Amino acid sequence: MKKRKIGLVNYLSYGAGDFLGAGTTALTAAWLLYFYTTFCGLTPIEATFIFAMARVLDAVVSPLMGYLTDNFGSTWAGKRFGRRKFFILLGIPLVFSYSFMWVGEMSYWYYLVTYLIFDVVYTMILVPYETLVPEMTDDFKKKTKFSGARISMAQLSAILAAFLPGILLNHFGKDNAVSFFYASLVFATLCAIVLTMVWFFTWERPRAEWTEAALRAEEEKKTLTFAQSMKRLNVELTSTLRIKIFRQHLGMYLGGYIAQDVFNAVFTYYVVFVLMQSASVASNLLGTMAILQFIAVIGMIPLCIKYGPAPSYRMVVVLFGLSSISYALLYYAGLSDVFSLLLLVSAIAGLGRGGINYVPWNTYTYIADVDEVITGQRREGIFAGIMTLTRKASQAGAVMLVGIVMQLSGFVSGQATQPAAVSHTILMILSFGTVGVLACGFLISLRFKLNLQTHSVLREETAKMRVANRAVPEDITPQARATVEMLAGMPYENLWGNNNIGYLNHHKPAAPTLKQAAAMNSNSNATQRLS
Repeated sequence: MKKRKIGLVNYLSYGAGDFLGAGTTALTAAWLLYFYTTFCGLTPIEATFIFAMARVLDAVVSPLMGYLTDNFGSTWAGKRFGRRKFFILLGIPLVFSYSFMWVGEMSYWYYLVTYLIFDVVYTMILVPYETLVPEMTDDFKKKTKFSGARISMAQLSAILAAFLPGILLNHFGKDNAVSFFYASLVFATLCAIVLTMVWFFTWERPRAEWTEAALRAEEEKKTLTFAQSMKRLNVELTSTLRIKIFRQHLGMYLGGYIAQDVFNAVFTYYVVFVLMQSASVASNLLGTMAILQFIAVIGMIPLCIKYGPAPSYRMVVVLFGLSSISYALLYYAGLSDVFSLLLLVSAIAGLGRGGINYVPWNTYTYIADVDEVITGQRREGIFAGIMTLTRKASQAGAVMLVGIVMQLSGFVSGQATQPAAVSHTILMILSFGTVGVLACGFLISLRFKLNLQTHSVLREETAKMRVANRAVPEDITPQARATVEMLAGMPYENLWGNNNIGYLNHHKPAAPTLKQAAAMNSNSNATQRLS
């Protein structure tokens, strides 16, 4: 790739774009269910149905956006504004739709429609935004810095999302829904500003640097009918899940993020109905977590470079898991009214959460590099679509499950006190529900081998393949071959499109697994010895 100077303004502008992704997600995850059940008169079941409907819509919109941004470059708007950045530009005025979700005492249908509208806007912006880092650079360390800038800015937005509702509740009164409307308006304004910065200070990969396979794909799609385009989209989407390292990445990502979604969905209820404190106390504890999350992200950048993503991920998962259990232990030990202990546990939780937030989005930027060596194409948009879909689905699923379980336990909307069974249910979800999901991500991370060293080898071999437009088994060392095969999950000879992964290659024979290839080689060697 042609070198383009990347400065501090580029890192910060790109990173600030996640005020939309992380900021609105943090505000929604921590407060929306509480807002619906406290200020809007919705039952937990009614509120969770809104999230369910959004996920049905999202199952179509997220992957469609990924496909669209990958294939928008041939249109007039794509050539004029960029196949990715066109949608970011379009989204700048539309982010204000977020504030309409936070108006109190409206009808159920109002809340359903406003949530769905913003969900589409969120996807339209976030999917192309998430593809920009691999568009701008191939360098592992620069990608790590971009990811660090993004997650650092995301944690700043999380700090604001945690503290701002509490400040406004204290100002307007704890029973005034307008506090949440003004909080959302602040976020919408900030999102419009930072997306403008993203537009001016980021760029896309020049067409001259596309691979031959990518250019061929661009020409092929012009001849497809709508039905053929939908078939192609389905093939592209399902093909991402056939890439082993992406499945592992998704497992780590969902393990960490679903755990946080479960925790966030119930934490305000824990403070209000278990500790019998005000929502502003919950805001202060969440703010403490968010501050430590920001510090953790800064520390994770050198850790991931030195030790690799997977070991760093396991360390922060343990921190967050221990802190989640500690909330229940404090309650049952009769120490939950000691605010200093709650602050300490929240600080430890913040360190763990910050690291969990950083690692998956850092490693995501390298997944398209592994995919390129397999398919010979750059498909960042498809991967971003799947990531956005799974992120929003996991958040909604976690909130839905929490709402259903709480209503089954006897929760009554609008009441200041709840039955004892509700308190115990909240504690079990907060502590053991969170830890159970974290354990899944921890176990999957044991198999994840992508790091600075293995990625450097991958880049070197990919550069050779780009020049030759094929795999080059005659020009690779045994050590490099083993590394590339481990990351790709298939024999070296089947790389660079010599497999049936992706639409361009779907008519080709499937590549054998590494175990199957080893068995075939063993049988071939045995036959040769016998002859």
